Amino acid sequence: MLLKSILEPPTRFVSEKVISFEVKMVDRFVPDKMLLFYLNTLDKHVPFKAIDGIINGLDKLPPKMRSSLIAAADEYVPDTVASSRKVSAVIAGVGKYVPDRIIPPESADNWSNVKTKFHIPTMQSREGRG
Repeated sequence: MLLKSILEPPTRFVSEKVISFEVKMVDRFVPDKMLLFYLNTLDKHVPFKAIDGIINGLDKLPPKMRSSLIAAADEYVPDTVASSRKVSAVIAGVGKYVPDRIIPPESADNWSNVKTKFHIPTMQSREGRG
């Protein structure tokens, strides 16, 4: 608990200043067409075996580490990220492939908050894709 209280101010500073700066740069300099191209590429051209490999890799992380990552995304990601249309679209585009089965039970509320914050849809059905 003491370690968390020591690390929290620098973590908040980094999330507020550095991440907010990066979001402003994406919003300003990354064209919509580029984002659309890469999200379409992910949806249409990345094979399911590659996506499944990444998911299985995440599934091998200890549940405590997955919980920490989800908690950090819920607690430390500043509102400027969530209010950025472009960044939220990218997070939602990637996040929709995260199945609920790899979310530790103790992180269900935090994951729900992250999904709501970034408008992450439930994982798409794989029916009809080859």
